[in-house]
Amino acid sequence: MQVATVIGTVVASQKAQSLVGVKLLIVQFLNDRQEPIGNPQVAGDTVQAGVGDLVMVVGGREAAVALPDTFNPADYAIVGIIDSLPG
Repeated sequence: MQVATVIGTVVASQKAQSLVGVKLLIVQFLNDRQEPIGNPQVAGDTVQAGVGDLVMVVGGREAAVALPDTFNPADYAIVGIIDSLPG
């Protein structure tokens, strides 16, 4: 699992059938000092997150399993909204 912040939304005119009904958000992964690392990625939303939220993201097969139809092409899924982090 990785910490990220939601920085935008994705509007898709076409989706894989297994992703129909899944909200897609753009997330920026963060390091332990909450500084951006890497490039922004697209993640399926399972928790109704919004732009500006600090979220927990899973990747790989765990991402696909987190979504309603587990046979999907998702690389990342948002599985939690973080209220606060220590420090």
